[in-house]
Amino acid sequence: MHHIRTQRVFSLIAGLWVGGYITIGFLVVPILFASLGDRQVAGMVAAALFKLTAYSGVIICTILMVTANYLVRQNISQYRLTRWILLGILACSIGSAFILIPWMNALRDQALYLGLSVRESSYAPMFSRLHGASSILFMIQALLGLALLWRTTKNAD
Repeated sequence: MHHIRTQRVFSLIAGLWVGGYITIGFLVVPILFASLGDRQVAGMVAAALFKLTAYSGVIICTILMVTANYLVRQNISQYRLTRWILLGILACSIGSAFILIPWMNALRDQALYLGLSVRESSYAPMFSRLHGASSILFMIQALLGLALLWRTTKNAD
């Protein structure tokens, strides 16, 4: 009976986390850019939101990975593939949190130091490439998150 409760808590945490992640990326950030007149301010707020989602993703994904390992040890085999999905999400979160976001923030800060927005600076091409890579990682995470929810909310066979 304890395993059923653990599975339900796992699904609840995963659902809230993936739902919040997708809401920020596909609803909140586009609204920021559409409603704020200053793209630089919108970008800085969006960067703060993405930084928060990346760091929380590392923490929550680690907690879910530990929980999935526990459930596999309890012979609940549907969580074997779930661990791989979580590993993919964790890799994307680590890449975002500790490589791409700090790099993009450094470029933005260097441009601001020069009195320019990053789009007006010589850092714009590199920032654009990093932004593209970050967007790809975000999409991968969103898809893996949906796969995680699909797997963990199905009835055990």
